[in-house]
Formats: sequence, structure tokens, C-alpha cells
Amino acid sequence: MSTKLSPTLKALIIASHARPNPVPVPTAIATLYARISREAESHGVGPGAWLCIAAGATLTLNCPAALPLLHAQIAPPDAGVEAQVRAAELIREVGLKCISFNGIPRTINALNAFRAALPGNVTSALSTTPSRHITHSNVSAIEARGRALWDSIYNPFEVKLLGKLAAAHPDLPVHILDSHYGPLLADPPGEMDLGRVGRIGTSLIAIACLRAQAGVGPQVLSHVFGLRKGVEELAGQKKEHEGVETDGELGMGDIQWLRGDEGCEWVLDVVDRVTGVIGREGGEAGAAKAKL
Repeated sequence: MSTKLSPTLKALIIASHARPNPVPVPTAIATLYARISREAESHGVGPGAWLCIAAGATLTLNCPAALPLLHAQIAPPDAGVEAQVRAAELIREVGLKCISFNGIPRTINALNAFRAALPGNVTSALSTTPSRHITHSNVSAIEARGRALWDSIYNPFEVKLLGKLAAAHPDLPVHILDSHYGPLLADPPGEMDLGRVGRIGTSLIAIACLRAQAGVGPQVLSHVFGLRKGVEELAGQKKEHEGVETDGELGMGDIQWLRGDEGCEWVLDVVDRVTGVIGREGGEAGAAKAKL
């Protein structure tokens, strides 16, 4: 088999109409991130929460070059290396969870570009230890965490929805639960000191990705309800909020506000504005293939 491609084939692969490259960074995106940060603060919403929304939308819209600007908004250079590392770890974790909604390629390209743009003293401090290996001893716990997250989001329709998915293809619910909800979307216990997204952050990422994709309204609706249920569950358990809210300056803040109509409308509006800026200035991003 020939290992060379003809010039015609090469040209076709990178043809402009196929949009083969990431979306260029828009000039207005840094200003928008700053505005969103101020709005979040005015409502008591922590940096971790709005970062999950903005990063999820930015990754979905395939604009990796905007991630360093988002990172700088959360942790500017004068914040110190520790703060920059914490913000970078959270952005990396958001990117990883975006796989379940956008697919693998955009996350690969975005996280590679993001790492390359970070200062050397930040990249050298990033975690290099994986936390999601599946073994004989932990597979049952991973499956249980995935099913618990699924039930939390889709209750009281969690069983009915699995049946509907199985009717479409018997392996669809198997793949969704055992490849996404268990090992990826449900945070591994204990191993992650930095970058933990938590139950609320995961719902915010889901809403951001699906809203930015367009064309998947039923899934957006499901995850808006999932966000509300997650906030209610945490309030009912009378415990500290899970996830990034325990990470100091990357806290979730007032997640109770996010449960109400005004808070949910703000989440969707943030995604719409990020989409508008990247889409308007960067060109048509193109919707990713939707997943649950």
C-alpha cells in the first residue's frame, strides 16, 4: 500500500469548505469572559461554576486558542503558580468530560493546544498520574457510581429512559453507563486533589456542551433538570457541596441560585453569548455530533 497521498487528495482533506482547522480565537472573547466573571460574582456564583460553563462551550465550539484567555481570567499571572495550576487542572478536567458530549478529537486538540500555551512553571506542576484506570478490584464501584449519577440526573425517568435507549440499540445504554457515566462523568473518589468538577460542575458542562452544539434540545432540557436535582440533593444531604467548591478560589459559590429559573436562564445565556462571539468572529464552528 502506498504511504503517500496525492496532492489532490491532500488538498481535499484540508479544503476550506470542510473546516479542517479549529476556530480562530475571536478578539472579543476575553472581554466576554471578564463580563461573565463579574456577573457570576454579582450573583454569588463561584469561578469554578462559570468556568465549567464557559470552558464547556468554548471546547464544543472548537476554539482551543481561547482557553488560555479563559485561564488568565480565572488565574492571572500575578495570582501565583499555585492558582494557575489549580485553574489549569480544572480546565483539563472539563475538557476530559466534554468527550461524553462532543467526542474525543476536539478534546485531544484542545487540551494539547492548551498545554502548549501555558507557562513552563505551570505545565511542570500539572498532574501526570491518571485517576481512572479500570481494574478487577474497582470495576463494580465504577459501575455503581455511574448508575448513581445517571439516576440522580434522570430521576424519576431513569429506568424508562434506559429502556428507550436499549430499544434503539441494546448496547446503547451499556456504552453510555459503562464507558461514560461510570469511568468518566462520575468523579473518581479520593485520587483527585485538583481539578475535581463534582456533581454540579458535571451538569453545567453537559448543559454548556449540548446548548453550544444546537439541535439537541431534549438533552439540554434533561440536563437542566439534572442540574436542579443535583442542587436539591446536595441541599437535602446537608453537607458541603461536592467538587471544585472545596478548592478555595475555584469554588462553586451559590449553587442554590443556579437551581432557580433566573439562574438556569443565566447559564443558557452565558453559553449563547460565548457561541455568538466565537461563531460571529471566528466563523461557523460547526456542531459536534451529539451524545447523551
